Amino acid sequence: MAKSPDTEHPVKTFGWAARDTSGVLSPFNFSRRATAEKDVRFKVLYCGICHSDLHMVKNEWGITHYPIVPGHEIVGIVTEVGNKVEKFKVGDKVGVGCLVGSCGSCDSCANDLENYCPKMILTYSAPNSDGTITYGGYSETMVADEHFVVRWPENLPLDSGAPLLCAGITTYSPLRYYGLDKPGMSVGVVGLGGLGHVAVKMAKAFGVKVTVISTSPKKKTEAIETLGADSFLVSCDPEQMQAAIGTLDGIIDTVSAVHPILPLTNLLKAHGKLVLVGAPEKPLELPVFPLLMGRKLVGGSNIGGLKETQEMLDFAAKHGVTADVEVIPVDYVNTAMERLEKSDVRYRFVIDVGNTMKAA
Repeated sequence: MAKSPDTEHPVKTFGWAARDTSGVLSPFNFSRRATAEKDVRFKVLYCGICHSDLHMVKNEWGITHYPIVPGHEIVGIVTEVGNKVEKFKVGDKVGVGCLVGSCGSCDSCANDLENYCPKMILTYSAPNSDGTITYGGYSETMVADEHFVVRWPENLPLDSGAPLLCAGITTYSPLRYYGLDKPGMSVGVVGLGGLGHVAVKMAKAFGVKVTVISTSPKKKTEAIETLGADSFLVSCDPEQMQAAIGTLDGIIDTVSAVHPILPLTNLLKAHGKLVLVGAPEKPLELPVFPLLMGRKLVGGSNIGGLKETQEMLDFAAKHGVTADVEVIPVDYVNTAMERLEKSDVRYRFVIDVGNTMKAA
């Protein structure tokens, strides 16, 4: 008979969990493993709320294991390390993002791309190597192998920096991999939400010219005056889109809803690249002729490996890149989920776990 969540491991802890597809979160007693020789245990101070958390608590992707403790934008302070840990000590500020494990032996792992390992272990609601289910950062404490823990730069704020562990690396990695990080290039960002606003900031930090592409004309002032974009296109305005044909070296598309791809590929110069980082639930229609006629690429990108995640955090700290956040107490989390579903947040909720998570 399977053990209950609060007895399957020796270290008792506490968090907030959803028990069913209603997605409603409530206090939850569970347990974490003892600190192994390569493990880092830390007190969670902040955890960002990602749009993935909303999908997962409601099992909208069909892979959720209940009860589910979400959260993969986790920062805190080390309280214990295993006797073979080399990179961290008690008192260090650290983070854990979307991954807590991988096989360590495939080509992807050998090339610091654990995020593409076929056996990668997600930070929450995924089978762990010991057969138990992983629990995320809406909790008092976290434990992970040191390989999957990142060092937190001293001058990067913990609260507004936490979302970079997902939104930051999700946008930084494709800018780098697809060569859209060269000063003077013209790069479009589709969608101005949790991912999109960080994409704008990352691209600007690389020195590229940024065009925000949105269905909402109301976001123009925010995009240009607050986030520093160079220009703004209303994607449902045919005249604006026509005038911008062939002007962009690349586009980072952060939209998770079904939307037309053809108008975006038309904005690309010859040899331009459209990179999808949002995950629509249904397939998109992809006209091929525009790709052939301009040798254009449509690609994807999914977070980043641990080496690149550390690189991204150091880059963000150097250039002052953080997310725009609304810090909330943990007992506001269900309201925050409702607001997130309506895009009623600028631009990322972050739970103040350290000050507001109290055991039942």
